[in-house]
Amino acid sequence: LSARNRVGTGADLLIAGFYVAGTGTQRVLIRAVGPTLTELGVSGVLADPQLEVTDAAARLASNDNWDAALAPVFAQIGAFPLPFGSKDSAIVVTLAAGRSYTVQVSGVGATVGEALVEVYEVP
Repeated sequence: LSARNRVGTGADLLIAGFYVAGTGTQRVLIRAVGPTLTELGVSGVLADPQLEVTDAAARLASNDNWDAALAPVFAQIGAFPLPFGSKDSAIVVTLAAGRSYTVQVSGVGATVGEALVEVYEVP
């Protein structure tokens, strides 16, 4: 799953929904990319995106500023690399199958701009 859009404030966030099919659990990589989009020619990017993963009942995970330890996961699944120290967000979570999930992308400090949300299956 991948979608790019303008991130605003309040109810004007970038929101993506997805469903994990099957049984058991599934590891997924979720990213909110803002600053790195400038390297791809996008202007007006969200300078410091943060992401939040929820299901129907609760917040499951969140991230502001990805951890460099995730770089090998990006390479493993074919996601473009993020520069070390960038303000982009990324997290690997294990989710129960047979359920729907939502990712909300917002800007730290109520900032606005273009962002990309991505969800990848991690083997």
